[in-house]
Order: sequence, then C-alpha cells, then structure tokens
Amino acid sequence: MISIRKIGREDLPELNGLYEELTGHKSNEAKLASVFESVEYNDNYILLGAFQDDILAGSLMGIICQDFVGECKSFMVIENVVVASRFRRQGVGRVLMQEIERAAREKIVLISFLYRAGSGRRRISSTKS
Repeated sequence: MISIRKIGREDLPELNGLYEELTGHKSNEAKLASVFESVEYNDNYILLGAFQDDILAGSLMGIICQDFVGECKSFMVIENVVVASRFRRQGVGRVLMQEIERAAREKIVLISFLYRAGSGRRRISSTKS
C-alpha cells in the first residue's frame, strides 16, 4: 500500500535517485541538502513522497505563489513529478496528485493545474470560500 508523507532529510539520498531517473543525472548532494534546508520549514513549499514499504516510489513538489494579476490570488505550481520506473503504472502518480490537490485546497485561494487521470487529462480549478 502506498503512503504519502512529506519528504524528510533522511529521504534525500532516495530522492536524488528519483531525480536521476527524471533528468538523467544526480543532483549535487551538498546543494540538494542546502536547498532542502532552506525550504524545509517554508509553508510555501510542499515536497511530498509516495512510499511503499518504506521505499520512496515517487515524489513531487508544490510551490505556492502569489499572483499580481486580477484578484491577486495565490496559486500552486507543481514541479519535479517523478515515479520510480519499477513503480510506474500502479497509481503512484495519481495518489501524489490527489494529495497535493488536497494540500492546495487547504492552503491557497485558487488552484489550477492539469494532470493525467486515466486515459485523458483533467483540469482542476477551485476557489476557497
């Protein structure tokens, strides 16, 4: 069963392995740790991991941004979405996206993003009352 939780410092080596699958090369470990420390307690960054039996199966990062247009509502950008090759096609990405959507609804006024759901794409847009 997949469980979702925030990525911790102890998960960085596995996370770096996932990023290697995403980009084809590992991140600089010292810089990765430094950047992680700079955002670890910043509520505008949500770094989630999907774990199966304590193995990091996938990850994504949600970043809450402030808009300067129109009603100047906050929005979320989702970056670095990756699922380990051996866990693909098992719903890991879908569960991660559902959890980041739930977190976004709790934290921001407006969310709008596209993600793959089944065979097509779905647009999610919501305002907080």
